Amino acid sequence: MSATLKQIDPTRVELEIEIPKTMLEAAEERAFRRLVKGARIPGFRPGHIPRRIFEQHYGHGEIHDRAMEDVVPNAYALALKEHDLDPVDRPQMELLPIEESSGDAGPLRLKATVFVRPPITLGEYKGVELDAAEAVIDEGEVERTLEALRRQVAEVVPVERAVQLGDIVSADFVGKVDGVAFEGGSGENQSLEIDVDRFVPGFAEGFVGMQAGESKDIQATFPESYGKKELAGKTAIFSVTVHEVKEPRLPELDDAFAASVSSNATLGALKEDVRKRLRSVAEAKAKKELSAKLLERLVTAHEFPLPSVMVDGEIESLLDDTRSYVSQTGTSWDEYLKERGKSEEQLREEVSKEAQTRVKTTLLIEAIAKAENVEVTTAEVDAEIRHLAEQYGQPKERILEMLRHNVSALIDGIRRSKTIELLLDSAKIAPEQAATG
Repeated sequence: MSATLKQIDPTRVELEIEIPKTMLEAAEERAFRRLVKGARIPGFRPGHIPRRIFEQHYGHGEIHDRAMEDVVPNAYALALKEHDLDPVDRPQMELLPIEESSGDAGPLRLKATVFVRPPITLGEYKGVELDAAEAVIDEGEVERTLEALRRQVAEVVPVERAVQLGDIVSADFVGKVDGVAFEGGSGENQSLEIDVDRFVPGFAEGFVGMQAGESKDIQATFPESYGKKELAGKTAIFSVTVHEVKEPRLPELDDAFAASVSSNATLGALKEDVRKRLRSVAEAKAKKELSAKLLERLVTAHEFPLPSVMVDGEIESLLDDTRSYVSQTGTSWDEYLKERGKSEEQLREEVSKEAQTRVKTTLLIEAIAKAENVEVTTAEVDAEIRHLAEQYGQPKERILEMLRHNVSALIDGIRRSKTIELLLDSAKIAPEQAATG
């Protein structure tokens, strides 16, 4: 078998593959052996029908078609290996007309057009100089976390007084903009925690001083950056009625509280546990930011063409993520586009740059992983599956079932993480300098 290569562009090639008669004939014989086992012709035992008789009854076409299903993928795989090509998409296949020479039909010829990984010349990717922010936490974060724990276990009791910030009220409300009620702006017997950070500016503050049984209008203004464009910057009037006022009775911050909300016997031990957890979160965030800086630096330093099929696929993935988010908000896709004042094509163009960056990053990391011989072991795959099982509270077997068709993606993810870890280990990291005025 032979294959000639034609480079259409840096990321797309055309292969003309010549399949020898002997290769096709061998595939047809294998196909016949499989088909004859199920054939039924009077006077012959199943599986013992001569090929000539089989073809008289069933024709040669089915044998040929089955043989092609076998020989074409094999010939294509051999052609890829011959020219050391790494495809990133399924090929477009086309059978070429059979040429005749001296009265004899020539060999079968196949044309395959396919996108391939571009050639990447790696520059310096080790020892990258990076500035890293220190992962620090302050006691304020610890105290806020403890306060949140106190509120989670607080006893909520009715009170005979006016509403204060921090109270929980049962209330009805109807919000209107320019006299017209808007979606999501109304509720009956809703339990509301009167916290200024939870609502549109002015809404929570408007409840302060109200008594149970009292009704009033509250004015609140949506921020200019509000998610729903038709409400952004608008002033709403909420007609509210308070039915009941309650206050949370917070437990004392002592050893008994620590024991009730954790496995720690003392308040001091609980605080240290909170510090460790916050520090772990801060360190993970700092590492993520450092990884982003590293990848941005490497992507900027390398230039190579991107397969358009990969970029298009990434654009679709980003749009699918947006569609899923929009669907969860209860808004239709057309309504979302109208709110944004964009067509789908404009939105596609908007995410194009991010899609290109993602594809470029993926290809670059894969090239570095190959250069560094980064391999993924069975033990690492097993450890990741156990981690996923713990994270989602599912048995390991259930995770394996869910990943049945995506194991290669899991392995790619592990290889990517190992490669980034290798790059971070080799990087020259200096503390980030604080800005001075």
